[in-house]
Amino acid sequence: MSQSSNIFRTNEWYTALEPFTWHTKFVKLQDFMIEALSRGMDEEEARAFLYSSQGKEMMSELIEPLADIPGNAFVFVDSCAPTDTERFENKRGAVYSPRSALFYLLQSKKIAKAAAEGKVEYICLRPFRRITRAREFRLFIYKGELSAMSQYHLNRHYRRLEGVKDKYWKQAVEFVKKTVWRLPVDTLVMDVYITSSKGFLIIDLNPWGGDTDPLLLRTWERDWSVPAGIQVMAPPTAISGDVKVSF
Repeated sequence: MSQSSNIFRTNEWYTALEPFTWHTKFVKLQDFMIEALSRGMDEEEARAFLYSSQGKEMMSELIEPLADIPGNAFVFVDSCAPTDTERFENKRGAVYSPRSALFYLLQSKKIAKAAAEGKVEYICLRPFRRITRAREFRLFIYKGELSAMSQYHLNRHYRRLEGVKDKYWKQAVEFVKKTVWRLPVDTLVMDVYITSSKGFLIIDLNPWGGDTDPLLLRTWERDWSVPAGIQVMAPPTAISGDVKVSF
């Protein structure tokens, strides 16, 4: 695997971009641990594994780094997060113990696929933050320049964005200038969260094109050398006048 493809794993880009993201801890995984994650267990299988000697050894590796994180933690692996699990659906991934952290990692099909493909080496731990969805964006960086910026969660129009979107775009342009030069690639996708105190924080890096969702940019088949600006969901269309409905 090339250096440029490795850079999209958190453990690879974290050293270069540590000042621009949440403090993160890394737990190196033994081969048997990676194999366990690759199985994609159901709830019953995951519970049984946690009581096995291997499960207990995996949990023991998480005790110290979790103890250093105040409050709940967000736990993922270097190449993806367990966003396809019940824990993420109900509590956005917040966990409080080695047992609960490992229980949901073992059930993630996304993590199982990545582990089976040799894309998992570490478990990563960050302080959990309840993210306001209107503040999460995807940046499209083309040849070292910000080409476009999309609202990440496309569930609805956020009226609050109308008054700040131009400011967000200008801040994003400056953020890209401060960060992208630190990486071995200059064309990539960067997911960020905009905080009120620290400004932009990096959530994740993604490769350009392929399986990476272009969100409101719709397609990768466009001229990325021409900036598209910031894209947000449009407000719902109001229908006025006489509306006739037939059944």
